Amino acid sequence: MNFEPHYSLLRTTALFRGMTDRELETLLACFRPRIRRYARGEILLLTGDCAREAGIVLEGSITAVKSATDGTGVTVTHMGPGGIFADVLSGSSQKSPVTVTAETDCAALYLPYDKVMRPCPCLHPAHLQLMRNLVLTISDKYFALDHRLELLICKSLRERIAIWLLDEAERAGSDTFQTPLTRAGLAQYLNCDRSALSRELGRMQQEGLIETWRSSFKILDKNRLRAQKKEKLP
Repeated sequence: MNFEPHYSLLRTTALFRGMTDRELETLLACFRPRIRRYARGEILLLTGDCAREAGIVLEGSITAVKSATDGTGVTVTHMGPGGIFADVLSGSSQKSPVTVTAETDCAALYLPYDKVMRPCPCLHPAHLQLMRNLVLTISDKYFALDHRLELLICKSLRERIAIWLLDEAERAGSDTFQTPLTRAGLAQYLNCDRSALSRELGRMQQEGLIETWRSSFKILDKNRLRAQKKEKLP
């Protein structure tokens, strides 16, 4: 399989950051990864499954949801092209605590974890770099999870929304951005009722904090929005 069309994207991922085409070619020849395409709504990984491959989103977007005892679900994360999933799980004996679903039509590349952790006899320098990158990726995910917990324990929905908006703007590098999440998906991500989310977004728009239309958002007053993070509104 020819992976060269994906090199530019792979270089932007945490696992292959900074690698040359030659190094990518060497690693992929050793790993012999597979690429699979999914239709919107199709499951990539089911709660309770064991994972032995680390996945990289090549196209489209995915969502990871953790089910609660009452049957509802909380969105743990959503990823677009370059997102890495099941990398931590693949190195564990534990089963998946989340279900990963295609949020849109998407494609994912899968790396066999045992080949990542057991270098071939040649011990290519690029493989050592990959293992260092993997450690950094796992560390970054730990802190991302900690940040996610901080978001979820906010008592005020306004505060949760403000944190999410500021995070997304920083990620996009612009105060105007789009999210792949539907309004229902965003409510699930923020662990709130959809109608309550819509009402609060409407109030924030009326107050001149933001403009929003469907999946598009524009932050109008970043300083006032930052101040919402400190307010404990009911």
